[in-house]
Amino acid sequence: MELLMLFEAVQTKTFATSVVAATVLLLFLLLFRTLIRKHARAVPAVPGLPVIGNLLQLKEKKPYKTFTQMAHNHGPIYSIRAGASTLIVLNSVQLAKEAMVTRFSSISTRKLSNALKILTSDKCMVATSDYNEFHKMVKKHILTSFLGANAQKRHHVHREVMMENILRRFNEHVKTLSDSAVNFRNIFVSELFGLAVKQAVGNNVESIYVEELESTLSSEDIYKILVVDIMEGAIEVDWRDFFPYLKWIPNKSVEMKIQKLHVRRKAVMKALINEQKKRIASGKEVNCYLDYLLSEAKELSEEQISMLIWETIIETSDTTLVTTEWAIYELAKDKTRQNRLYEELQNVCGHEKVTEDQLSKLPYLLAAFHETLRKHSPAPIVPLRYVHEDTQLGGYHIPAGREIAINIYGCNMDSKQWENPYEWIPERFLDEKYDPMDLHKTMAFGAGKRVCAGALQAMLIACTAIGRLVKQFEWELEQGEEDNVDTVGLTTHKLHPLLVKLKPRNQHMN
Repeated sequence: MELLMLFEAVQTKTFATSVVAATVLLLFLLLFRTLIRKHARAVPAVPGLPVIGNLLQLKEKKPYKTFTQMAHNHGPIYSIRAGASTLIVLNSVQLAKEAMVTRFSSISTRKLSNALKILTSDKCMVATSDYNEFHKMVKKHILTSFLGANAQKRHHVHREVMMENILRRFNEHVKTLSDSAVNFRNIFVSELFGLAVKQAVGNNVESIYVEELESTLSSEDIYKILVVDIMEGAIEVDWRDFFPYLKWIPNKSVEMKIQKLHVRRKAVMKALINEQKKRIASGKEVNCYLDYLLSEAKELSEEQISMLIWETIIETSDTTLVTTEWAIYELAKDKTRQNRLYEELQNVCGHEKVTEDQLSKLPYLLAAFHETLRKHSPAPIVPLRYVHEDTQLGGYHIPAGREIAINIYGCNMDSKQWENPYEWIPERFLDEKYDPMDLHKTMAFGAGKRVCAGALQAMLIACTAIGRLVKQFEWELEQGEEDNVDTVGLTTHKLHPLLVKLKPRNQHMN
């Protein structure tokens, strides 16, 4: 009995000692963390004006370029004030990766403008949702059915039809208007939009009656409502975004414009989906995202399914267009590099057409694709992220409540990372340090857990299209087109459609 009591006493003493040690360790860690915060450097601030901060410096509505210029004067990380909000701007690859990967758990929440809250049905999309269970679920769905490697193999036939249609239309232009410049965008975007709709709902819709709008819409009308109008609305500036404490003040003109875009988009998507539900009810199923979601994603509401279907349409239609149009612009401007690409295509493909299976054997084509992504990043600024707990970036203390703007354009124009960054030089990606098939040579597709799910599809479409177009035609810019490089607002979307002259290479194609 005495031995047992002695054993229990030793146990009690040992437990008490452990508790004391753990408490001391916890207090030490808390004190150490406090000291680190106290002595961590504050992020350099760009001087601004009282109340409005740096808003006037952003008046040109091309913030990615303004941010990049600020980085030249204030370094790769700095803070600006946009009214009541303090924004931390990152302009280097290292800082961007730290925010997207290392510190992701502290910076995983989206911060959306008033316009985007409406247009995304309050983050009801893969690209704009917070990193939570909903995001993980819908990203799994989109990779399984639409954007993953296996899904891309299933959709290959649709991309092949699109490529043939594009080449046919360019050939028709050459036969009928050989001396005239062609509007590249008109041909490419209509076929690309057709592909996007077919993959999303099963059919390329030429026209549809929309009950809520009381009209029959053509494919061009549908494209305008689902893509063009929404892209314009997404960059609409509402001054209340910068002064949330004044959000009670109405801003009717902006509110009515965004609501109108939302209602029209919703009506068109409802009509498209209802038409396909009739097909499904008749027993005809096809390989498309809608059929998959209706069958496998029972936990999603009709509104959520509609938004997810629309997301694939707008993202397929817009970002791939931006990359391909700029790539053709750069190649048409630079005959030496265009000829080098043509020689590679001839050496690898001979008289056969360029296929997706051959891309790994075409390093210069891939280099031209990645260099275009670097110089003309389709998404120049990552949607703002909210810092929900104290963290650090680049050795600077970032308090909770700040917002993070990752300037992809600035990262890709960083002279410390890229030699002659403002020049289009595909050869830089032929360096042995780059894997030809690595999709993340630049920051264009992001990084970490929120890396762009559509990277593979973008590469397959853009690279195959560029390869086939250069193999079949010689490209030359229309007079005056070289200086026509202005972009639309917050994006790198070419302001004016690309005008080019093309001449067949007079080769036999199988």
